[in-house]
Amino acid sequence: MAVAELAGETDFDGWRKAARAFRLAGVEPAEARFTVAGAAQTASLFDTPLSVHPGEGRDPDSHTSGQGMDSNGRGLAVDAGVRDLDPGLRRGERREQAFTVPKAFVDVAQEVILHRSADRFDLMYRLLWRLRDEPDLMKVVSDIDVADAMERAKNVSRASHKMKAFVRFRMIEDEAGEAYVAWFEPAHRVLEKTSGFFVRRFTTMRWSILTPDGSCFWDGAALTFGPAATAADAPQDDEIEEFWKTYYASTFNPARLKVKTMQGEMPKQYWKNLPEASLIPGLVAASRERTETMVTAPHSEPNARLSRAIARQARDGAYDEGFVASSLEDLRHGVQACRRCELWRDATQGVCGEGPARAATLMIVGEQPGDQEDLAGRPVVGPAGQVLDEALAEAGIDRSGVYVTNAVKHFKHEARGKRRLHKTPAVSEVNACRWWLDQERRMVRPQVVLALGATASFALLNRKVAVTTERGTALPLPDGSIGMITVHPSYLLRLPDEEVRQRERAALVVDLKRVRARIVAQQNSVAD
Repeated sequence: MAVAELAGETDFDGWRKAARAFRLAGVEPAEARFTVAGAAQTASLFDTPLSVHPGEGRDPDSHTSGQGMDSNGRGLAVDAGVRDLDPGLRRGERREQAFTVPKAFVDVAQEVILHRSADRFDLMYRLLWRLRDEPDLMKVVSDIDVADAMERAKNVSRASHKMKAFVRFRMIEDEAGEAYVAWFEPAHRVLEKTSGFFVRRFTTMRWSILTPDGSCFWDGAALTFGPAATAADAPQDDEIEEFWKTYYASTFNPARLKVKTMQGEMPKQYWKNLPEASLIPGLVAASRERTETMVTAPHSEPNARLSRAIARQARDGAYDEGFVASSLEDLRHGVQACRRCELWRDATQGVCGEGPARAATLMIVGEQPGDQEDLAGRPVVGPAGQVLDEALAEAGIDRSGVYVTNAVKHFKHEARGKRRLHKTPAVSEVNACRWWLDQERRMVRPQVVLALGATASFALLNRKVAVTTERGTALPLPDGSIGMITVHPSYLLRLPDEEVRQRERAALVVDLKRVRARIVAQQNSVAD
C-alpha cells in the first residue's frame, strides 16, 4: 500500500503532487492511500510512505520535468519523469507515458476536495487513474465515478451558497473600534472558497468568520486565515440583533408560508446560528390564525377625493400631464406609460406606428395591435398585415413610404385557453387613444390618411361611419389632409367563401388605387 500524507484536509496541491507520482509509478487506486497530517489514521504493515520533498527520490533516467495539475484551472500534464517518488515505489517497473487531463477534471477535483467525505481523495485518484486510458471520461456524466464527483462538487457549491446566505455577524468593540465576528458551521470545508464573497460585500468593515475548520480575518486591506475555532470564541449576541428580529417578524407573511419550501432553502442545520430562527416556530404556529384574520378583515376604503383625482387624470391626461412629444421616438416611449384607459393592464406593450418620420404621403390607420403585433411591438405585421402588403404592392404603393399605425395602441383581447382572441375596442377606449393618433398625425403630416375599418374611421373622423357606403370617398380633414376609408384586411380573412374573398380583395385593391390617384393629384396641385 502506497501512502501519501497531505498537509491538510483541503491540500489540493499536496494531493496533486502525490497523485501524479502514484499514477506515473503505476500505483493502482486500490493500492493508493492518502492521509492528512495530524488526523487520526490506522496504519497498515504494508504501507509504503511517499516522500514529497523536491529533488529526493528522482528517477535516475528521468528526462522530462512535468507540470502536473495546474491549480489555476488549466489542463494538467503528467510527465514521464517521476519526481518526488520514494525509490521503494519504483523497483524498476515500466513507467507510464506522459498524458494530459482535461480542465473539467481539475475544476471538479478542486471542489470535491472540499467535501467532508472521507473517501474523496480515493474518488479523485480513481478518476485520474482512468483518465489515462479514457481521456473523455469527464464527459460521460452517467459514469458512476463521474456522477459521484459531480454530485459532491454540487454539494460543495450549495454549501458555499448557504454560507453566503446564513452567515450572521455580531458587532464587537476593540482598540481599533468596531469589528464584526460571525460563527458558522458549513456543511463542507468552503471557508476559503467563499471568503472572497465577504471581502467584496463588506470591503469597508473589519470582520472575522470563525468555523470548526478554520477562520478568516479581513482588516480592510488584507485577508488572512487562521486556525479552527469553537462557538464559544464568537460573541453570542449584540444590541442590533433585537432590531433585526423585529424586522424579520414584521416582514413574515403568513399567507405565503410554505414550510417545506422554507426548510429546503433554510435547512434546520443552520437555524442554531441564526438569530431569527428562534422566532420561526412561533411564526409558523400562528400563521393559520393570522392568515384567517387577514382574509376576514374588511378592506380599508381609499380616500374618495384622491380616487376621483386619480381616475380623472387617468382618463384625461397623457402618460404625463401636459406632455407634448417632440419626436416619434418620444411618442413610442410615452405610450408605454399611458394609463388613459385600462387596456394597458393585459397588453404586452403599447404599439405606436412606424414609417417615415416626416411628411409621409400616406398614413394608414388600423384598428388595434393583434396578438403578433402585441408581442413584436410593430403595427400590422400579422396575417392581416400580409394581406395589406400584397394589396399595396398590387395597387402600386410602396409600403416603405407609408406610415402605418393603429387607432388604439394596446391589444384588447380575451383569453381562451392559451390563445388570446381579439375584442373590438369600446368607444371610450378609442376616444382615450385618439390623443396618440393626433400626435402622430401632427408629426408625420401625411397628405392622405386611410382608415381601415369602422374603428379606425371613428378615431379619424370622430363619428360613426358606414364603411361600405363611404369607402373610396375623399373626406377633407381639419388639418388640410384628405381622409379615405376602406375595409380592414382582417375582414377578408374571416370570409368563408373563396369567391367572395377574391371579390372583396379586388375591391380593396381598387380603393388603394384610388388612394394612390388622390396622392398623385395632391402632388400635382402642389407642383402647379
